[in-house]
Amino acid sequence: MTGILSTIESPADLRKLSMPQLKQLAEEIRQRIIDVVGRNGGHLASNLGVVELTIALHYVFDFLHDRLLWDVGHQAYVHKLLTGRNKNFDELRKAGGPSGFPNIDESPYDLFNVGHAGTAIPTAVGMARAASIQKSDASVVALVGDASIVNGVAFEGLNQGGLLRRQLLVILNDNSMGIAPTQGGFAEHLAKFRVSPMYEDVKKTVKRFLPSVPVIGKPALGALDHLKEGIKAAVSPHQIFEQIGYKYVGPTDGHDIEHLIELLRVLKSTQHPVLLHVHTTKGRGAEYAVAEPCRFHSPNPFRVEGCRVEIQSSGRSWTAAFADALIEAAKNDPRVFGLTAAMPDGTGLNKFQKAFPDRYLDGGIAESSTVDIAAGMCKSGLRPICAIYSTFLQRAFDQVFQEVVLQGLPVIFCLDRAGFVGSDGAVHHGYLDISYLRCYQHMVLMAPADEPELNACLRLALKLDKPCAIRYPRDNVPTPLLAPGEATTPEFELGRSRILRKGGDATIVAYGVMCREALDAAELLANEGLEIGVVNARFAKPIDREMVSTALETGHPLVTVEDHTLAGGFGSAVLETAQELGLDTRAIVRLGMPVERFIPHGARSAQLAECGLDAAGIAESVQFAIRRTREAAGLRENVANRTGSNRLKDVART
Repeated sequence: MTGILSTIESPADLRKLSMPQLKQLAEEIRQRIIDVVGRNGGHLASNLGVVELTIALHYVFDFLHDRLLWDVGHQAYVHKLLTGRNKNFDELRKAGGPSGFPNIDESPYDLFNVGHAGTAIPTAVGMARAASIQKSDASVVALVGDASIVNGVAFEGLNQGGLLRRQLLVILNDNSMGIAPTQGGFAEHLAKFRVSPMYEDVKKTVKRFLPSVPVIGKPALGALDHLKEGIKAAVSPHQIFEQIGYKYVGPTDGHDIEHLIELLRVLKSTQHPVLLHVHTTKGRGAEYAVAEPCRFHSPNPFRVEGCRVEIQSSGRSWTAAFADALIEAAKNDPRVFGLTAAMPDGTGLNKFQKAFPDRYLDGGIAESSTVDIAAGMCKSGLRPICAIYSTFLQRAFDQVFQEVVLQGLPVIFCLDRAGFVGSDGAVHHGYLDISYLRCYQHMVLMAPADEPELNACLRLALKLDKPCAIRYPRDNVPTPLLAPGEATTPEFELGRSRILRKGGDATIVAYGVMCREALDAAELLANEGLEIGVVNARFAKPIDREMVSTALETGHPLVTVEDHTLAGGFGSAVLETAQELGLDTRAIVRLGMPVERFIPHGARSAQLAECGLDAAGIAESVQFAIRRTREAAGLRENVANRTGSNRLKDVART
């Protein structure tokens, strides 16, 4: 590792560099990111777009004293390289290496673990208010990118920030793209500025005024007034940002380090909220990423050979299977309408859009309103299918209740990235969806074990007159799981499970994709002379009560398996059902994600193994449960025998 980047241990080293060296550093950082993401996978295009902007920020501000808040934290790779994490950057997103997101355990420069969008501005407002109360002169910067400005929480934060009477800098990194092309009227509003002549006018104004303007106090405000007037000369003065209390600056070239440093020096101490509109190119430095920013937003490992880029493929994904299932459903039902919230590629709806462009909507990074739009469609007679990551549907918890469940509307939620998500880590694990959806009245929760079951889930969902959710992981679909005697996958029946394997020593009841691991565990135990039954639960709500009763009446262990938190999850549903039926719950063992511990980034298979949810871990837990049950039964038998013997002695004495 040679060059300027290898000499940067902290931002203090950055500030010793000349302008030509800063530009060279930018190119080295780009190449470093391309090399590592090419090997490991990760967020490529967004990070290539913020190289100069991040360098300029760390050059002007001291973020051990000042505050930097990241929105959509996947754009923080450059920040990591400049704050002491270059040496182990080769291990990015691998177990033990740097996270793909800001991480409070990695560095004091990371203030929040950030994986969701829209949060930077309101948390920055909170820090700015705290600084005022504490009489601190710390500057506060919120860097908003990848279209997260359209998120409702971001707007709420902007509204509050406009009331501040101190420094607050909101940087709008406008690359005309989010994870997908930015959606909505506000995106069109921003686009008007990108094509206006304003940038050159403002840049000339800044260069004219900066040499004679101190960077603090009223003179700086005066310079900003000149900037504002220059903007107003090119564009209508009725700016949304100006109207809510911000001085608006920009748009400016986000790849001009020298100009960015000049601007940031002026804005650093301005005692008034400022919004700096920066225009960047997503994927800059890699032409293939510029040409296809969606494809290279978060690619798998890839290899570049001349003009050809080959992205690693490891098999057929659940996402691809869902896309095909949805297209098939839409062919057979004209009511089907697909919605997503800024995740067309990640959910597979980009393929659906091509097949049914008039029956598709991307609501942008706005899960709450996307759910409400679906509710409106459903009320009007359509059958909307909301494809949203499990972790992101949490952002619409209230809307699922108020506009869907309370109204009894049969909206279908398809939850990609359920369970462990591998290298994205804790900020993206989908480990709460069963818990937060199971409490809703009349909600149906399903999980397919393989691709034929995914299709069957959708077929049943479209027949229901109530809301439902279907969960599946970020993984490849397994080969179809057929029980002995089955030629095809049976259809889904509401609240009915499916027996995959019979056995009398214990029963494993697995939910969704955990069926494959459960069957493999049963095979391992068969080698130990144990016959283990395996049940594909299919439903977390309603639970198959007959199945629970039958399994527990044998007196043998019933082991539930789920890639979800144990708190309120599938196992809890089985336990509650047993209690309601008046059954002995002592034979129930629940396996799932730990309740009080976050599982870090790494391979999904390793995450399952860490929690004892791989075949070997499940087999070990089943063995322990069988041993414990048998020991308890032996103890009860001994106690019964002793009691009977004592009674005979008592009779004899009488």
